[in-house]
Amino acid sequence: MRALFGARRLAIDAPFCKLKFAFRAPLYETMDTFLPRFAYLILFCEVCFGKSIKRGKGLPEAARAFIMDRMGSDSNKEQLHIAMIGHKHVPSREGGVEVVVWELARRLRERGFRVDCYNRNGYHMSRKDYDTVPGLPGGYRDGIRILTIPTVKNGKLNAIVYSVFATVRAVFGHYDVIHFHAEGPCLMLWLPKLCGIPVVATIHGLDWDRAKWGNFASRMLKRGEAIAAKHADAVIVLSRSVQDYFLKTYGRETQLIPNGISRPMKRAPRRIVEKFGLQGGDYIMTLSRIVPEKGIHYLLEAYAGIESDKKLVIVGGYSYAKDYMDEIHTLAKKDPRVILTGWESGEELEELMSNPYLFVLPSDLEGMSVSLLEEMSYGQCCLVSDIPENTDVVGEHAPTFHRGDADDLRKKLRELLEHPDQVQRYRDGAADYICGRYSWDRMTDETVKVYREAISKKKR
Repeated sequence: MRALFGARRLAIDAPFCKLKFAFRAPLYETMDTFLPRFAYLILFCEVCFGKSIKRGKGLPEAARAFIMDRMGSDSNKEQLHIAMIGHKHVPSREGGVEVVVWELARRLRERGFRVDCYNRNGYHMSRKDYDTVPGLPGGYRDGIRILTIPTVKNGKLNAIVYSVFATVRAVFGHYDVIHFHAEGPCLMLWLPKLCGIPVVATIHGLDWDRAKWGNFASRMLKRGEAIAAKHADAVIVLSRSVQDYFLKTYGRETQLIPNGISRPMKRAPRRIVEKFGLQGGDYIMTLSRIVPEKGIHYLLEAYAGIESDKKLVIVGGYSYAKDYMDEIHTLAKKDPRVILTGWESGEELEELMSNPYLFVLPSDLEGMSVSLLEEMSYGQCCLVSDIPENTDVVGEHAPTFHRGDADDLRKKLRELLEHPDQVQRYRDGAADYICGRYSWDRMTDETVKVYREAISKKKR
């Protein structure tokens, strides 16, 4: 249909088309979401006599941009159209994937790219959370188009069903590149590849190894990983350990593009004083989804054996691991010093991240922790498990403990609590180190290079 529209200039009766867009907004949204070819047919049938669409007065600017986008304007050839599939919903802090997708999408938009993010339905977001344009499908935030895809509530099938619907929808979206995030959604990566659309996959971690998944879900995740290794035009990984894994397991060369960070502005405690009774410097903090591989149970076990007036603040909520969440709640109730905040965002989260005595990341498994990058960018002392994905990030700028060893974690916690001078030494220079080594802008530039290489590969 793009070829049909682009073969000649279209003449449109601007006032007539404006009226049609006003009355047919719901129809356009439905058709463009599920049957885009028919939506273009409706638009074609509404073409009338009058001025060129490129000069048409009276046609809403957003509507004109929408049509020109679908027609493929010659002036936009360098402004790629990118689809993001695999996250839960953006903008949000539900997990590291969501943070990465949104930071990347915003910076792509600032560079003039068009970006569509495919959210999963049912994740605390509704249409009223986004800007809408009459006659245009989806919602908009910061110039980024948000499309919400239906899926099932079952945690083990949620990502798979979403991936099927999102990928089928994206195949008809006239994208220059479809960018899949995480292993599960890569199950459908073969479809746009079959249709000749360049596909890029970012592996945020070895998801199949996470304890929350059963055998079926783990097999599907592993299968998604294999499909990405075999069919993706480019595979992006976040750590050298995962890069080595792909080379050894599949013989697949990958692009190492770590996550980024921006230097934040610290906030004095105000809201957290009112909400949690925290004054600043009087709490140990961890921030993550509350799932088994994050090791929160190690931290609670270690903390229980320490006499200290500093509270333990656990920030985050569960993700398809309700039994584990219940276990953490049970352990937390045994110690009045433990505070479970649930999901936090905005100023409350910024205050929490600005004012801990110590940050702890006790993970058994990580891709590349955004929370760790953020806490170091705030100039905090971070105690982390000694898995490669953590030690590669912190280098010599943070203390470590043996993965899965609550006794060693207790020992290191006690040492840091008794020696605030050590904590201060780790704080000094942490922000300069991490912000100098990792950058969202650098990550975006390198990702754009991958996109263009994937497109050029298709043209050969």
